Amino acid sequence: MQKICFKNKRYLITPKELKNTLPITNDIKNNILNSRSIISNIISGKDHRLLIICGPCSIHNIDEAIEYSKYLKKMFSKISNNIYLVMRVYFEKPRTVLGWKGLINDPYMDYSFNINKGLYLARKLLIKLIKNHIPVATEILDPNTLKYLDDLLSWVAIGARTVESQIHREIASSVKIPVGFKNNTNGNILSAINAIQASSIEHHFISINKNGKICIIDTKGNKNCHIILRGGEKPNYYKSDIIKCEESLLKVKLKPKIMIDCSHGNSNKDFKKQIVVINSIISQIKEGNNSIMGIMIESYINEGNQILSINNYKKLKYGISVTDGCISLQTTKTILYKINDELNSILKLRLI
Repeated sequence: MQKICFKNKRYLITPKELKNTLPITNDIKNNILNSRSIISNIISGKDHRLLIICGPCSIHNIDEAIEYSKYLKKMFSKISNNIYLVMRVYFEKPRTVLGWKGLINDPYMDYSFNINKGLYLARKLLIKLIKNHIPVATEILDPNTLKYLDDLLSWVAIGARTVESQIHREIASSVKIPVGFKNNTNGNILSAINAIQASSIEHHFISINKNGKICIIDTKGNKNCHIILRGGEKPNYYKSDIIKCEESLLKVKLKPKIMIDCSHGNSNKDFKKQIVVINSIISQIKEGNNSIMGIMIESYINEGNQILSINNYKKLKYGISVTDGCISLQTTKTILYKINDELNSILKLRLI
């Protein structure tokens, strides 16, 4: 098995080299294919369960991420009849101006930018999670990063800052992974709807292959895409917003299947207000809504967040996000059980 040199920062390992170093078994492949199939069925309306993407804003500590996943798995076994739970495992963070860019870009959080090590740690963590039967989700940010992890992902997101990017739409068209597109940062949903349409057709574009060589990619289109409402200048999870989104999707002949991000603009960047969004979603489904198929929740071991700087990266508090604020595991448990219990007799009826 090939060894990776982490000290040479100028040499970037190829996707093939990393995958040969950290290969996956047939069991892992089958787990991922099964998970993607379930999510596709939820998006298409063939599976009545809610898809819930739940986890920290970003991954900065491997041991903490594994601990968090174990608690999530315990919860999943008790709510799986109504909820399909996927762990949010984000390795890259888009920055409005400045800030830590994520585990792949700077795994030691000390401005050493050992990207080879970051890619290695990211792939190793995903394999460990999937071996423990935890389906995983991430955001596509750097167009090249996906090549190193694409065989391990059950669902991916295109963020509010990249939803208008042509290359990200082309990438979404090329993958066999369900993709969610967020509305852009000001709350406009048109960009996400345009992205879904663009990603559903074939494209031909320049990228890298598994050997790291520049090549032309020919895609077939991805029919498993959907919109994510994440708010903007104001929240957009209210009933009137959902109806408007449904009408906009139907206007271009897209099935109205909507995921709601309970954080970001929908919570006015106050992690504690995610429960307010959850309560609205539950009420809307009880009132007969059939289009809300998914929920995103920012959650970690302990609540809140902490400021990361070059002076304190070795003294971070345990289990607290270093980017956006998150609800605690205990609050997460309460919320997931609430969704499960209150919608237990309703979700299956949405298939009729």
